[in-house]
Amino acid sequence: MNTFPYTLDNKRYHTYNYFLKTKYNKKIAKVSLNANFTCPNRDGNKSVGGCIFCSNSGSGDFAGNVYDSLQQQFTNVSKVMRHKWPDCQFIAYFQANTNTYGSLQRLQETFEPFVNYPDVVGIAIAARADCLSDEICDYLEDLSKRTDLYVELGLQTIHDKTAKLINRGHDYQTFIEGLNKLRERKIDVCVHIINGLPYETYDMMVETAKAVGQLDIQGLKIHNLYILKNTTLHHMYLNQPFDMLSREEYISLVVKQLSYIPENVVIERLTGDAPLDLLIEPKWSIKKVTILNDIDKLMKANEIYQGSNLKKESN
Repeated sequence: MNTFPYTLDNKRYHTYNYFLKTKYNKKIAKVSLNANFTCPNRDGNKSVGGCIFCSNSGSGDFAGNVYDSLQQQFTNVSKVMRHKWPDCQFIAYFQANTNTYGSLQRLQETFEPFVNYPDVVGIAIAARADCLSDEICDYLEDLSKRTDLYVELGLQTIHDKTAKLINRGHDYQTFIEGLNKLRERKIDVCVHIINGLPYETYDMMVETAKAVGQLDIQGLKIHNLYILKNTTLHHMYLNQPFDMLSREEYISLVVKQLSYIPENVVIERLTGDAPLDLLIEPKWSIKKVTILNDIDKLMKANEIYQGSNLKKESN
C-alpha cells in the first residue's frame, strides 16, 4: 500500500497535481506566455546564441504567439484549456527566455496586468540566477505579497565545466547567490535541471540532484536533453556525436534522483515536451505518458519513494 503523503493518484513522489489541488481546491492550469524578453547569453551581454540546446524561442516553444499582446496570448491559450476543464483557473506563466532580464519598469508593465486578473491565481516567472538584481528582487518580493508568485530558476547542472560547454553564461556559485536572494525574500523557487547534457556521466547527474536536494527550494523540474533542429547542439551532434541517454537509463536515473529530493519539494516535471517538427533526438521521448508510467513501476518494484535515500542516510 502506498503511504506517500503528497499524492492523489498513488504516485511515490510529490506531484504538482497534489500541490495545486490541495492549495487551491480546484483545477489549475498554467498558461504559457511569451513576453519577448531575451537572455544575457543570447544578446551579447555575456555571449551570443543562448544555451546550446535552446531553439530561437528561448525554451518557449509552447508559449503564446509573441506577436500578440500578453492579454491576447492569455485569452487564446486559456480558451483552449477551458474546453477541457470548463471551471479551471490559471497561473500566468512567463516562460520564454529570461523574464527578469529588463528594466524594473518593463517588468512592472509585464507582470502587473496579471495581478488580480480574472481567473488568475498566481504568476510564474522563468528566470536566470544572474538576472536577479537587488532592485528586481525587491520588486518580486512586493509582487509575492499581492499574488502567489513562483520563480522558475534554470540551473541545468551543478558542474561548471558542463555549464561552460552549454554556454550557460554563469557558474554554480552564481546560481546559489541568486537562489539565496529570492529565498531571503521568501519567494518560492522551482529549479530546473537537465539530464543527458553532453559528456556528463550518470554519477554527475545524480550529484546534481543530490546537491539540489540540499538547497532551500520548493519545486523541481527534471528535463531530458533534447536535440532540436538547427540549434547549436544539433550542429555539435552532427559534427561530433556524443552518447545520449537511452530510455531505460533515463528512467533509472530519474528514480535515483528522486530518492535524494526531500519529500516536501514539489515535482513539477519528470520529462519534457519537444516540438515534434524540431525534435532530432531522443525519439523515445515522444511517448511521455509511458515514460512516467515506467518511472512509477520502477519506484514501486524497488520500494523507492521521493527522499527515501535521504532517510536511509540520516538513520
